[in-house]
Parts: sequence; structure tokens; C-alpha cells
Amino acid sequence: MGRKTPVSDASRRVIARNRRATHDYHILDTWEAGMVLTGTEVKALRHGKASIKEAFARVRQGEVFLESMTITPYEHGNRYNHDPQRPRKLLLHRKEIARMIGAVERQGLTLIPLDLYFRDGHAKVTLALGKGKKQYDRRQDLKRRDAEREMSRAASRKYRP
Repeated sequence: MGRKTPVSDASRRVIARNRRATHDYHILDTWEAGMVLTGTEVKALRHGKASIKEAFARVRQGEVFLESMTITPYEHGNRYNHDPQRPRKLLLHRKEIARMIGAVERQGLTLIPLDLYFRDGHAKVTLALGKGKKQYDRRQDLKRRDAEREMSRAASRKYRP
């Protein structure tokens, strides 16, 4: 298992969330990683101008990079603005990176960002190790969710005065 740090909701301000990740992938493991950002990227993130819908992480030369994440250029950044699609380096421990390399290369798994948030003033991303779902897996998940919803509705109707 990855490093699981207890994070209270009070100290965590979510900027972007990848809602499709749990629909498209079986989540096997998660990590919290810091990011190397420029000044205008941090200012744009503070305004909530980010999207991680198409983003994924890639391991290159022993380092992990977040690719295809879009951070909209900062309005007041003039010529010092950043490239919105540039790869961003993630800050992880060497053992965590080694585990990711093994899983991605040997098992054919994917590294997906789940959440992008600020914690205690630092931009963080929750990175997940996922295995792609097949169409029938998605259908089973939908059926299970519908059944749970129906059971909760029936239980709430039963105990109404």
C-alpha cells in the first residue's frame, strides 16, 4: 500500500477532481504527491483554473511526470505565463517511485490523478494505480449501485413515521 496520510477536510481545499477515474479504472493503490510548479501556475490554481480529466502520470528516467493536465494561464501573468499543457514533475519518495515502475512496466497498470488540492499551502495531487475496467465491469458497477440505492430507499420508506 502507498503512503496514507490522514488528511482532514479542513486543511484540504480541492481544486479539481477526476470523477471518471473510478468509473473507468479499478483503483488498486493511492499516493499523495507534491508538484513542481511555477509562480503563475500556483496563482492560477488558487483561482481554481485546472483540469485533470485527461491527465495521466508517466515514469521517465526514475522520475514521475504528470502529463496532459491543463492549468489555464494566469490572467495577470503577461509574458511570464506558463505553458498550459506542460509535463509537471511529481515529488515522491524513491521507494514509491520504484513500486510504481514495477506495477506500470510489469503488470501493465496506469497511473491516474484522482484529486488536485492545496494542503497547508502546498499543491498536492492524489495519484492512483489503476487497472482499466472492461465494459461488463462498468455495467456490474452500475447494477450494484442501483441495487444499493433501491435498498436504501426501501429502508428509508420502511422507517418513516
